[in-house]
Amino acid sequence: MTTRALMPRLVATGATLALALSLSACGDGNGGGSSDDDRIHVLVYGDATNKVEQQIVDTFNKTSDVKAVLDTIPGADYQKKLQTIISTPQAPDIFYNWGGGSIKPFVKADLLMPLDDFIKKDPDLEKKFLQPVWENAVVDGKPYGVPMRGTQPVLLFHNKNVLDKAGVQPPKTWDELLDAVGKLKDAGVTPIALGGGDVWPTQMWFQYLYDRIAGPELFAKAVGGDKSAWESADSKKALDMIKQLVDSGAFGKNYDSVKYTNGGSVQLVASGKAGFELMGSWYFSQQLTDHKDFAEKGLGYSTFPTVQGGKGDPANVAGNPNNYYSVMKKTKHPEAVAEFLKLMYSDEFVKAQLEIGNLPTTTNTNQFIDTSGTPEYSHFQYDLVSDAPHFQLSWDQAYPQKASSDMYKAIQQFFSGTLDTDGFIKAMQALPTE
Repeated sequence: MTTRALMPRLVATGATLALALSLSACGDGNGGGSSDDDRIHVLVYGDATNKVEQQIVDTFNKTSDVKAVLDTIPGADYQKKLQTIISTPQAPDIFYNWGGGSIKPFVKADLLMPLDDFIKKDPDLEKKFLQPVWENAVVDGKPYGVPMRGTQPVLLFHNKNVLDKAGVQPPKTWDELLDAVGKLKDAGVTPIALGGGDVWPTQMWFQYLYDRIAGPELFAKAVGGDKSAWESADSKKALDMIKQLVDSGAFGKNYDSVKYTNGGSVQLVASGKAGFELMGSWYFSQQLTDHKDFAEKGLGYSTFPTVQGGKGDPANVAGNPNNYYSVMKKTKHPEAVAEFLKLMYSDEFVKAQLEIGNLPTTTNTNQFIDTSGTPEYSHFQYDLVSDAPHFQLSWDQAYPQKASSDMYKAIQQFFSGTLDTDGFIKAMQALPTE
């Protein structure tokens, strides 16, 4: 299992090491240092994607009087280190984040610069990005992030051969999914692989069902502090349907001992021991890495099923819309920062990201998709995201990071049956929203 494939989710779940890092851990040894020199410091999550980010920095430096420097923090330490330096003189000018709850505390602390003035001078800074993605870095009506890297919608993947043998088609509706579960059980395979030992894959079933049943408004109210949303009729209906799916045997009996992060659930699907797996779009590249022949010949994918009578638009998507660059309010070079951010919708940026397997969410991405390693899959994702009326950010990123542990506990216990509906509702109502 590759480090690169794991990194988007490892950090998204808030995984950290206990290692205490010095402020010199960043890429060039300056730890951000925006108050100490006359450069723009761009702080990013350290992984293989950094080569594209360095390329863009180099391009910027060819024409800018104010130079930029790329600072990196090793993957799993990123969130912890960012929290450590964000309110110190070592804070960067620009930093990588996930939007949503990951930046709300910084907005509340008045550390970030709203991007309204940048957009007034350059409307393309907003218009050149897919709107459902752009909106996930809007806090209290103001934009605080520009999309970078690539989108990660959650899809329903499947083993084509397993489905064919069981007489099953990729389900378009919830009833078809339940029917498929029955047929796959009869065929002697686990209908749906689930890395329940990681918990965050289990969360995906909740966020999609809630959106399909209630639309995005229910969760928006909940994460906005309206705790009554969790006890609504739509919320209880979603929980009933989740319970119905679990009780049907859809995930087998050992899902809590299976993990995605060690390749366990990936192996179940590739080996034909499971039919489906709900996972982020990085799953395709993970299967290519771990089970190349299967990925090229036997891996299929589809959207999450619709729910009859649901209030949510069937075209809505859930997952991680993108990563974002946000700007510190105290930067000494706002004009140069604005020029740097323009490169995030440049042709050079898009082509470079596609070359390493990322799918940028710019409006010009579509014209370059055929140059990617998996054009059919890339087109599917891009069309899905560009047509989505709403892109639901993963719950563990929409809520503040400090809420993740209790959220995961409630999700895991409800799934396993040790927490009933009322208990789950109370646990979610107790989560901090700020």
